[in-house]
Amino acid sequence: MSRRVVITGIGLVSSLGIGTAATWRGLLAGTPGVTRVTRFDVTGFAAQIAAEVKGFDPLQFIEKKDVKKMDVFIQYAVAASQFAMDDSGLLITKENAPDVGVFIGSGIGGFQTIEREHSALLDGGPRRISPFFIPSAIINLASGQVSIRFGAKGPNIATCTACSASAHAVGESFEIIKRGDAEAMIAGGSEAAITPMSLGGFGALRALSTRNDEPSRASRPFDTDRDGFIIGEGAGVLILEELEYAKRRGAKIYAEVVGYGLSGDAYHITAPSEDGDGAIRVMRMALKKAGVAPSEVDYINAHGTSTPYNDRLETIAIKTCFGEHARAVAISSTKSMTGHLLGGAGGLEAGISALAVHDQIAPPTINLEHPDPECDLDYVPCKSRPMPIRYALSNSFGFGGTNAALLFKKYEG
Repeated sequence: MSRRVVITGIGLVSSLGIGTAATWRGLLAGTPGVTRVTRFDVTGFAAQIAAEVKGFDPLQFIEKKDVKKMDVFIQYAVAASQFAMDDSGLLITKENAPDVGVFIGSGIGGFQTIEREHSALLDGGPRRISPFFIPSAIINLASGQVSIRFGAKGPNIATCTACSASAHAVGESFEIIKRGDAEAMIAGGSEAAITPMSLGGFGALRALSTRNDEPSRASRPFDTDRDGFIIGEGAGVLILEELEYAKRRGAKIYAEVVGYGLSGDAYHITAPSEDGDGAIRVMRMALKKAGVAPSEVDYINAHGTSTPYNDRLETIAIKTCFGEHARAVAISSTKSMTGHLLGGAGGLEAGISALAVHDQIAPPTINLEHPDPECDLDYVPCKSRPMPIRYALSNSFGFGGTNAALLFKKYEG
């Protein structure tokens, strides 16, 4: 009998709030999380806005002596993992520790630490570099620190697949549990890349919105007036468990994970292919592996970056994959509120999709005031929508043509 995988805990940290409840409440209310950058002087930057996490105190989650050993992206991962573990009630003991793994992805990792330590090198030479530089900055130390914190001795892995990183982490964790290599996984992603080099680098690509005078209206997926994405930060971590394992301990179940697809565009370093080929195939793979017909999907959490290319081509891909049903499915881009968490986006949006299934409500796409004629599907404009959701799909597409899709189902026993 095939092993089934369910979600028993959700931990979210975003510009809408620190914690799952605060983030979910903000999403359903259609709250914009984008403001002018406060971390550094943005004079001279083309894009001067971002979706910063406000009021985060690492000492609420991490011992003071350990904070300096972790870049902010690791701190966010630890916080989100703590929220998820507390939510799930999963206890890791000496007996079950080898059966619980960690898989946390990031697209960029410790950019803040890298920039800080590079400045130290230039100012004072190599002796000024912190001994904690490397373990604070490298991407797999999010998984490493979380595993140490909770004593999880199962598979310990990290992905670095751009904006698909944490969707891949959740999908691969699903596969790890299905094949019996773990009973539970702490899975998701984190990012803290609102830094001068990051803002300047993405700005040099002309990928960012420059609607600096209206930050709250700058992220506008599928709108005619969209002009680029907004860098966001935060983390999304889920607790995935084998169904019987979860049931034996009486765990609350948010949703079941039933499908996972992954594909490559083999087309361009930053742009999706003009026919949406990679996106089409990744959605079809997730559906096929789950044995679910396109007509059964009720909600899609779109990649929806608010860039001219992505939104148009994701629309084409959804139409091709879903046929006539594309016009009946509810679709939203929660990046309109949270900004784009880059490698953390898939984890955050997996958690959002699971909450949508559990609470039977689709969050909105805010700022969709003038729909692009080429983006003519139902993008749940401006207000959240209570509705029956049995199956929800979450899309993530990354630079280099790396794609992931996750399919969630309402838990039905």
